[in-house]
Amino acid sequence: MKISIIQETPGWLALNKPAGIQVERNPFGPSAESLAYAHLQLQKRNPYVGIVHRLDRVTTGLVLVAKKKSILRQLNEQFRLKEVQKTYLAMVDKAPAEEEATLTHWLVKDLNEKRARVAPQNSDKAFECILSYRQLWKEDEGRALLEIRPVTGKYHQIRAQLAVIGCPVVGDTHYGAKEEYQPNHIQLHAWKLEFFGPESRERLEVEAPLPEWAEGLIGL
Repeated sequence: MKISIIQETPGWLALNKPAGIQVERNPFGPSAESLAYAHLQLQKRNPYVGIVHRLDRVTTGLVLVAKKKSILRQLNEQFRLKEVQKTYLAMVDKAPAEEEATLTHWLVKDLNEKRARVAPQNSDKAFECILSYRQLWKEDEGRALLEIRPVTGKYHQIRAQLAVIGCPVVGDTHYGAKEEYQPNHIQLHAWKLEFFGPESRERLEVEAPLPEWAEGLIGL
């Protein structure tokens, strides 16, 4: 398996993660990290690979990888200070009641079930999750394509919050979708990432190719 490189600089690279693999190295098969290492090894012996952020195994799209420790520290600091803007695409089983809205929920991480659950605000270990969305396309009495901008970046946040409002991601049976899409694959895609270039400090936007289920629907 080879990884698809979206953009590469001397300090970092952006790759397009396929569904079905984890971001970090693991004993169960290839990962975004191991594939990035194999790519960089063609240029340099023992390259540095620093994972900046993560996606769920079932999610596709843009993952940022640092090629130097100093770059990893800079990018991690941008995430900590909320200077990074992520944009996702999600096809949902049912269109939301509002075409555009901000969702706020308190969620707890259920380790046994490997999912996030809604909880009262004062619950032990509950964390606040905020995202905004806007509808880009709607099927008559059916699915809808949403552009999603998370404000926070918590475990399974997008999947759980959309499920809470009755609009699970297509294929996400773990969160109430009607049926599977493909094995280890749901219709959730990390589309864009906006951040300050660590070398230039200019504001950059990197964009992953559209997934096949969203092709032709943007701008309709």
